[in-house]
Amino acid sequence: MITGNIKSQIDQIWNAFWSGGISNPLEVIEQITYLLFLRRLDDLHTLEENRSARLGTPMTRRIFPEGNDGIGKNGGHSFENLRWSRFKHFAASEMYAVVSEHVFPFLRTLGGDGSTYAQHMQDARFTIPSAALLAKVVDLLDAVPMEDRDTKGDVYEYMLGKIASAGQNGQFRTPRHIIRLMVELTAPEPTDVICDPACGTAGFLVTAGEVLRQRHPNLLHDARRREHFHQHMFHGFDFDNTMLRIGSMNMLLHGVENPDIRYRDSLAQDHAGEEEKYTLLLANPPFAGSLDYENTARDLLQIVKTKKTELLFLALFLRLLKPGGRAAVIVPDGVLFGSSTAHKQLRRMLVEDQKLDAVVKLPGGVFKPYAGVSTAILLFTKTNSGGTDQVWFYDVAADGWSLDDKRTPLLPEDKLGPVPRSALDGEEHGKNNLPDVLARWAERNGAERERPRTAQSFCVPKADIAAQGYDLSLNRYKEVVHEAVEHRAPKEILADLAKLEEEIQRGMRELEGMLG
Repeated sequence: MITGNIKSQIDQIWNAFWSGGISNPLEVIEQITYLLFLRRLDDLHTLEENRSARLGTPMTRRIFPEGNDGIGKNGGHSFENLRWSRFKHFAASEMYAVVSEHVFPFLRTLGGDGSTYAQHMQDARFTIPSAALLAKVVDLLDAVPMEDRDTKGDVYEYMLGKIASAGQNGQFRTPRHIIRLMVELTAPEPTDVICDPACGTAGFLVTAGEVLRQRHPNLLHDARRREHFHQHMFHGFDFDNTMLRIGSMNMLLHGVENPDIRYRDSLAQDHAGEEEKYTLLLANPPFAGSLDYENTARDLLQIVKTKKTELLFLALFLRLLKPGGRAAVIVPDGVLFGSSTAHKQLRRMLVEDQKLDAVVKLPGGVFKPYAGVSTAILLFTKTNSGGTDQVWFYDVAADGWSLDDKRTPLLPEDKLGPVPRSALDGEEHGKNNLPDVLARWAERNGAERERPRTAQSFCVPKADIAAQGYDLSLNRYKEVVHEAVEHRAPKEILADLAKLEEEIQRGMRELEGMLG
């Protein structure tokens, strides 16, 4: 949790950019990302200096080399002056010259160290328009506490929230409580290899990492597990370089040293080398698009011949998952009941060839104000040999926020999300179903099997789904209780009508007599 004080510091930074002439929220976060990266490089270099001084040994890894950078007159600037701790004390005009003419060219040379952050900085562009704005932003950023991992992550998440609240770029952000729900449902393990093939700002990967740290507090005490966590566990693909930079920084500030966040057009490139590589897939892929067959990876078209991106992404997950691997993915409702051959084929595949575990229907306003599309979370396990027995359905009516464009919280902060800090009573459950989703999910092979189809959650046998042409829409199976209403006998109603009519006629005659 970040304090109101830190939030107001971030708001000040944001407002400084806007009043300084940068109004595109993605450009703001990108420039902040570069500056945060520079601050981190300086912190790492200082740590190495301190270690070297303490042990009386030479520095083993110098981020900032000795000597000058050779750019401009007189051999250029000393590399020492390119460090955050040095240039933050310069006068505004000098700081601007050093950062724009020396620091950013230096940033672009760092790709050789193999880290994903350095690779994504290779095309770093400095777009802050004035020395005064740079000096103000460096001052404000320097005052934000970034020592603690939780604070770093929360600060960056708060900034990313501003992308969403700023409007047109909100599609890059899945609501954090929905991401947390999906991560909790799939329960990541320390041995998992996790992938999001449409990662955006890496929200799913970040949350998976945080949940792993909470559930396995000794995870990083073991050298082998620590190396797996930092180097091999997290994989994200995107074809937007800005998103790759932001996603990488998000992972870095949440304490993952070297995740595999890289450029890849997941639907267009064939997947040699990626097939059956991952044990857990978490994603909210882009829907409502279509690709030409020529631009679609051939190996996906072998699974399902379609141009629809939401179906191609499901085919992709089946391609990327190891047998035994599991997936949680957000799909538009059309995937559940679409009548095209491709729709039916893919649903039949999930039910008959793999193990479809659950369909969690989300309320229509979850993605407002950016999209009003109705969606569901599909949870399945890749088996290549069937295994679907009963499919668990849950009808989420409320997620803790209003379902209009404002999306205001309906409960105090400690009662929001799928794992609230305080227990919810019955009335509060009506405003936030997510903790109940997790509680009932845990019982899906037990008590949930006995629930009637009139309940908020219930199980449906595979045979019933096959009989409905593999339709996965919850309303196909939910039974509605019709309350018995006592109706009066028609004769009684007719007698009352005749009586009323007689009274009206009598009243009319009396009125005529008075007027006559």
